[in-house]
Amino acid sequence: MSKYTREDIIRIVDEEDVAFIRLQFCDLFGVPKNIAIPSSGLEKALDNKYAFDGISVEGFVRNEESDMYLYPDLDSFEIYPWRPQAGKVARMFCNVYTADNRPFSGDPRNVLKQVVEKAKEMGLNFKVNPQPEFFLFDYDDNGQPTTTTKERAGYFDVAPLDQGENVRREIILNLEEMGFDIASSHHEIAAAQHEIQFSGEEPVRAADMIMTFRMAVKTIAKKHGLYATFMPKPVEGISGSGMHMSFVCADENGKNLFTCDDGQLSDTAKQFVAGVLCHVKGMTLITNPIVNSYKRLVPGYDAPVNISWSSNSANRSALIRISKDLDLNPQIEVRNPDATCNPYLAIALLLAAGLDGIEKKMTPPEAVSEKDDNKGMDLDVLPHTLGEALYSYQTDSFTREVLGADVHNKILEAKKTEWKEFRTCVTKWEIDKYLNNF
Repeated sequence: MSKYTREDIIRIVDEEDVAFIRLQFCDLFGVPKNIAIPSSGLEKALDNKYAFDGISVEGFVRNEESDMYLYPDLDSFEIYPWRPQAGKVARMFCNVYTADNRPFSGDPRNVLKQVVEKAKEMGLNFKVNPQPEFFLFDYDDNGQPTTTTKERAGYFDVAPLDQGENVRREIILNLEEMGFDIASSHHEIAAAQHEIQFSGEEPVRAADMIMTFRMAVKTIAKKHGLYATFMPKPVEGISGSGMHMSFVCADENGKNLFTCDDGQLSDTAKQFVAGVLCHVKGMTLITNPIVNSYKRLVPGYDAPVNISWSSNSANRSALIRISKDLDLNPQIEVRNPDATCNPYLAIALLLAAGLDGIEKKMTPPEAVSEKDDNKGMDLDVLPHTLGEALYSYQTDSFTREVLGADVHNKILEAKKTEWKEFRTCVTKWEIDKYLNNF
């Protein structure tokens, strides 16, 4: 059932003195884009008549056409609470369509919607609970962001050690005004590192919320004179920032399909786990899309390295672990993604992999139970670099099938270029290590 009708939105815009509406979408790499329109253009937007030139958006152009149209998702209408309250600013997430009124195959939101539709056809209804982490750093005297902080707080510390407490408070209050159900927030392990958890939502809304979250965190942090970054490993020698994603599954009557009547993990849950483990190497280029992502995925910093799973929620080294919500319902937590990913494509691939496991009744490998899951077990590992992730991605037919050939190839081309740029870059580490010796 829809949250808003066309008439509802027209009325709210009038009653709330909304001056501008942002018609928002994102490119293939999760970078937010929008067309801002005055409220006088609202009805045109609701008639799906706003177009843009796809040639100017990364991955959005096809040989035969470049005109794209924005079809607003009415239920995504929200007013930005951090913007001025006189002449307010609202936004709607949009689906991208071609000139012949067809969903654009290169629209990440459309890719995810197709996977969700397949799940529903199988009688499966998923919710996704993302857990994004971020750092709050200082600006330098020229107003440029740095990786320095005066804070020295650690895991679960409070003020005055936790100097980001008031920033998190304002972020949460703003997000709650936008319909977020905030579960918790806390200081993370590293100095200046934070996490805000929101409750699980259906997959498309969860991806929308990640996009909103990243914007809110950066905007509100700047108001407090701090720079927020979701870069996975901005400082060497400390823990990096990830975005674990937890999945729950119910049937059409709301029955949890990941648990048996005796509380044990169901076959459906195990098959979902098996599917994700089977396809995870090919998906890593999407879930961990930048060179820096792989500086986080190293041993010793509570980030997964081995392709393994654990039924013990305390095992922080497993790629997948089974955690439980407040009602003790099992959730399948995938721990390798980070918040630099395109959330629509990352969730689409993870869901599709789980569905593949369910369809084919895959059996997962033996669960690991020890902190060191290398002990006595021959485990495969995640890609160590963006280059290794590229190889796994381009040789995996599954990712191509889910994303479609156009999206798959455009991402491959862009990431090959990024990896080449990195490989030809001479780093400070190399100068310090070798210049004086050779």
